[in-house]
Amino acid sequence: GFRLTPALLEKAITPRTKWLFLNMPGNPSGAVYSGSDLQALGAVLAKHPQVLVLSDEIYEHILFDGREFVSFGKACPELRDRTLIVNGVSKSYAMTGWRVGYAAGPAPLLKAMSTIQSQSCTSVCSIAQAATVAALNGPQDEVARFRKAFERRRDLVVDGIGKINGLTLSPPEGAFYAYIGCASLIGRKTPKGVVLEDDAAVANYLLNEGRVASVPGVAYGLSPYFRISTATSEEVLTEAIARINAAVAQVE
Repeated sequence: GFRLTPALLEKAITPRTKWLFLNMPGNPSGAVYSGSDLQALGAVLAKHPQVLVLSDEIYEHILFDGREFVSFGKACPELRDRTLIVNGVSKSYAMTGWRVGYAAGPAPLLKAMSTIQSQSCTSVCSIAQAATVAALNGPQDEVARFRKAFERRRDLVVDGIGKINGLTLSPPEGAFYAYIGCASLIGRKTPKGVVLEDDAAVANYLLNEGRVASVPGVAYGLSPYFRISTATSEEVLTEAIARINAAVAQVE
């Protein structure tokens, strides 16, 4: 679920294609690519030398069920000369407000990125740089603890949503989101007689009726779904699931 396959990639590439953007673990689905998955995509890309790869690996430490992260660069070393890897400390190290990211890739790309960065905001502040070095080089116990907490929350949400008639959820394999299917709600009516025409209407209904914030699948190009974040306490998630259940139960 929610993974790009070699066949779909081959079909999508045209002479005008310049970049393949990969996000793994994925937002909003939480899908994770294995090493063999990435190698299969790499075999397709090998036939199209004009296509560069941007691998967004910001959630690399947030994987569940014993999965191990495999970087695209490691899986496909033959494509390293056209692979740009981007990462940061916002997610795995809970440092969103520090606004620090980093990249690895071909020197010409990195030089161009550095030029743009230096002219737009000069540089990352020295305090944030020091904090990032400490996070990356220091003990990783807290990262492991966070991962276990996110996995418990994932399990709670999968169990709770699975008990709500009208909603579906493939268990996320990483990151901290749940991409919930709501196909059976489309076309039905709210208690006020409003027709739920699409997933944007479903998200609005959940917000107005249940006071639960979500993002409709149309924002990600795949409907009908809505995304919720699991980056909160188990108590809040339990309450959110109860509210979603109550709101869905009222749909006619």
